[in-house]
Amino acid sequence: MKRENVCWNDRKRNFLGLPWTFTKYAYDNDRLFIETGFFSSREDEVRLYRVVDLTLTRSLWQKVIGTGTIHCDSVDKTMKNFDIKNIKNPYKVKEELSELVEKARKSNRVFARESMDYSDNDGFDPIDDIDDNH
Repeated sequence: MKRENVCWNDRKRNFLGLPWTFTKYAYDNDRLFIETGFFSSREDEVRLYRVVDLTLTRSLWQKVIGTGTIHCDSVDKTMKNFDIKNIKNPYKVKEELSELVEKARKSNRVFARESMDYSDNDGFDPIDDIDDNH
């Protein structure tokens, strides 16, 4: 995965924290890339403005070896939920990725509408009512 303007790249780490795997991660200012495989490889890409949530998890062993996993939820058709597994500096990567996601959303004029359940027993939904009247 050789790209220009890459902000970050890393490999998935094995159970000892060593980058001896065939999964590579990278992101630039508006896209995240995941390349997997050795003999037959695949590269997936998701636009950062499509990412809606980031979650960092660290097992006890990941804490010992200094790695973590970032779970991403997106509205991308092919990459809805995916993990950036066993990477070094997971806090720093998550924060930088979060900032880039916000910048990408603003520059693409994408605004997240939080999912709220307004419906009650009579079936009235104010969001649907507003949409129907305008």
